[in-house]
Amino acid sequence: SAQSTWGGCLSERRYSSAKADPYGMENKDQVAQLIKQHASKIQYSEKYTDDQNEYRHVILPKPIVKLLPKGKLMTEREWRSIGVQQSLGWDHYMIHRPEPHILCFRRPKNYVAPPIR
Repeated sequence: SAQSTWGGCLSERRYSSAKADPYGMENKDQVAQLIKQHASKIQYSEKYTDDQNEYRHVILPKPIVKLLPKGKLMTEREWRSIGVQQSLGWDHYMIHRPEPHILCFRRPKNYVAPPIR
């Protein structure tokens, strides 16, 4: 997998395959309850751009951080499963190692979602 490090950040294109218990919690009700209790505390930055992409970061409350898969980027299904809510097209592209509770997202500038069929 491609990987680069810059300023304490890890940018990688590695996704793990689904595991029976990806969060280390045996009780799915326990995970669901934790997300329900803390999802409203997730903070979303304003969007910011460069020539090619728009970006935003998402700050997770500490209790949700323990649900993060260790050392890998999340698929859309994974980040939505921990309570992150945002429009289509966002890619979790970087892990900020000093602050793993901050998720970094990007998508192409002027992104248009595909039509629903």
